[in-house]
Amino acid sequence: MGKTEIDGPGGVVVQNSRIVEIIGAAGLPRAREHCDEIVDLGARTLMPGFVDPHAHAEVAAKAAYQMVDVRAPRCPDIASVLEKLREHRGDARDGWLIAQGNLFFDQKLSDGRFPTRDELDTVSTDLAVIIRAGGHLSILNSRALELAGIDENYQSVEYSVTGKPSVQRDADGRPTGVITEMDKLLPLPHLRPSEVRAAVETGVRDLFTANGVTTIGEISESLEEGLRVYDDAIANDRLHARIHIYLWTPGTVSLDEACDYPNWAQLKSPSDMLRIQGVKAFADGGYSASRAALSRPYATGDGHNCGEIAVSAEEIVQMARRTQAVGLQLAIHANGDHAQLHVCEALETAGVKGEPRIRMEHAGNFVPDYEHLNDAWRRAGIVPVPQPVFIQNFAEFLPEYVGEYARDRQFPLRRMIDDGWPVSGSSDVWVGSEIGQTNPFLSIASCVGRKTFHNSTLNLDQAITVHEALKMHTIGGAYALGEEDNRGTLEAGKLADLIVLDRNPLTTDVQELTDIAVEQVFVGGRRVYVRESTPV
Repeated sequence: MGKTEIDGPGGVVVQNSRIVEIIGAAGLPRAREHCDEIVDLGARTLMPGFVDPHAHAEVAAKAAYQMVDVRAPRCPDIASVLEKLREHRGDARDGWLIAQGNLFFDQKLSDGRFPTRDELDTVSTDLAVIIRAGGHLSILNSRALELAGIDENYQSVEYSVTGKPSVQRDADGRPTGVITEMDKLLPLPHLRPSEVRAAVETGVRDLFTANGVTTIGEISESLEEGLRVYDDAIANDRLHARIHIYLWTPGTVSLDEACDYPNWAQLKSPSDMLRIQGVKAFADGGYSASRAALSRPYATGDGHNCGEIAVSAEEIVQMARRTQAVGLQLAIHANGDHAQLHVCEALETAGVKGEPRIRMEHAGNFVPDYEHLNDAWRRAGIVPVPQPVFIQNFAEFLPEYVGEYARDRQFPLRRMIDDGWPVSGSSDVWVGSEIGQTNPFLSIASCVGRKTFHNSTLNLDQAITVHEALKMHTIGGAYALGEEDNRGTLEAGKLADLIVLDRNPLTTDVQELTDIAVEQVFVGGRRVYVRESTPV
């Protein structure tokens, strides 16, 4: 998939936002004579900008701006979570105090459980208090349950945009405060337009650009607070990342609206900086909410729950055909193996292949039967889009939810690469993601060292090299977006999206990969970020 570094001293020649030549040490004097501007990096390392093909940058940016951060390990136990919430009662908005906790929050707190409704009531009974733990599960106090209309008689709706909702109850039928797949149904307050703009622009800079990510595959959360804010910020030179939008259906727009985007989008920004790239749909829910659709029952609960399929085969085929007809890439969220087989069978039976390639989000994360899924992926012609950073995020906790057989069947990266899959690495950052999840070097370290949240090791036979992990997060990410011809490697003709590192990742110990600092970022050959204290 191409080179991702220059061997030894050398450089690149950039003209009109693209790389026109790769030069070695012998060519440097000639370049100095003929180039209008010289950027001397000294002994620093130059490489292509990182490509994150699956992120929720708008959501993560607003979470960082608006929510109280009670994530572990900063808040190691329930007592510290409650104390942090009390300290921030003055930050409540419209009667709501909103916090973000991690995915699998109960497993990451030393108490080994979620805070209870009654414990959250000790923070306040007048304020609605909610901890959003990873985007698929939330914990509410009594006032929040009241405002949401959730009581002993509440009946969950059949479907929300992220999966089948549920309300956890105690033995007496009283809601415990834990709800799943219902965040979109809650009457949560919104940021003002000026706050949204500040949150998104600051968030993209701090979460992505500062970590060397020059291209983001953005799963849309909204039009006015997402797409329009990106457009205004890029068009007016306040945001410096290439944003490829995947319209979330039905969460953001209907399929009809998505396919009709040329008639309503009317973007001001250059298409090489902002474009509507595809459509995102959910085939199932999340593991933390026990809603990912599996072939075997979950280990928790009544022994019969296998999760939920969220779309029919007919709907999958319709989405695939209609998006391809208008040149949009379909990205289908399919966590569980049953959901993946369901999607693959629908696509194969209908003969839906071709361009743009169809992506399967989270394929390659939990793989209970590699041979079966590998064959299904190939026959359906999908591109698996895993998130190796989840090794650190949740890999050690998955067996407790789905069964002990999951212990050594996660993230088979070595096998996938050896089988020729163009594997990518993405953050899937959302509400309640891990601290540092948008830093590609955390994901790269996860690919190589395979360390989990509590520093255990996940099946090292599936570890890959640093070089392979770098390719996953550059050219692999570009391939997932269908953009491998114009970014992801240092090659003549490609976009001059470049990052400067304070050390060479290939000679850095795996334990120190996350310490690598991005000192400068160039987008289209233009310097858009300089780390504080970095000489230029």
